[in-house]
Amino acid sequence: MRHRKHTFKLGRTSSHRRCMIANMLKSLIEHGRIETSVAKAKELRRHADKMVTLAKKNTLATRRKAIAELMVSFNSLTSKEARAVKEKDEKSCYNTDRRVIDILFSELGVRFANRNGGYTRILRTGCQVGDSSEQCIIEYIA
Repeated sequence: MRHRKHTFKLGRTSSHRRCMIANMLKSLIEHGRIETSVAKAKELRRHADKMVTLAKKNTLATRRKAIAELMVSFNSLTSKEARAVKEKDEKSCYNTDRRVIDILFSELGVRFANRNGGYTRILRTGCQVGDSSEQCIIEYIA
């Protein structure tokens, strides 16, 4: 019995589901809105709201927890890339994972500092052509 087990399995294994949610979270934080199916958006909403709650606290422990949840990979920089960082040309050398953590804690945490939950919105857009699954846009509230 699955009593009090709140998660959408989405027809995937637990490891695949965790990676998919992490990738969708990174895209949502980076772009502010993404288009996906309604079932995925409802599952993503739970995790996205938790990320904003962590960002509002803004401690070292919450940063590490967010990095673990988002599966952020910090690639070592080559000497050429390190020089570009020192010259403030970050866009060309950092992978997007580093920027996602910065956006989460510097922009989203500040934007929702006075709001108690409900950070995301799901807008239904219609059905997908191939399999007629219901599509939607999930976005952070402005």
